[in-house]
Amino acid sequence: MLRSLLRKKSITTASVDADGHASELKKVLTARDLTLLGIAAIIGAGIFSTIGHASFNGGPAVSLLFVFTAFACVFTALSYAQFASTVPVSGSAYTYAYVSFGEFFAWVIGWALILEYAVSNMVVAISWS
Repeated sequence: MLRSLLRKKSITTASVDADGHASELKKVLTARDLTLLGIAAIIGAGIFSTIGHASFNGGPAVSLLFVFTAFACVFTALSYAQFASTVPVSGSAYTYAYVSFGEFFAWVIGWALILEYAVSNMVVAISWS
């Protein structure tokens, strides 16, 4: 049972499974489009609702927080770029986890992403209210 939960797809199997589908995704986004999309996803709207409170409590250390966070975001972007070039199929973090860690961890990561997208909207709604 544990073996079936941790089964993985190889990179070639994932590529063949993606190529066998009737509808293929066409690459129409440019590097500029993807860069701006990434920046929009990183910045988000939550920063505008929490920056005042964080500055009040953290003082000048908040500027260092931005530097450390930018450093972490660069490495996250490099990791996604490496995964995207190694496993050139759609599916993002779910597919990368399936190939790297196995089916169970991919399932957990997929649900964590769904919950993240659902919960992050609440911060924006609270800041607007």
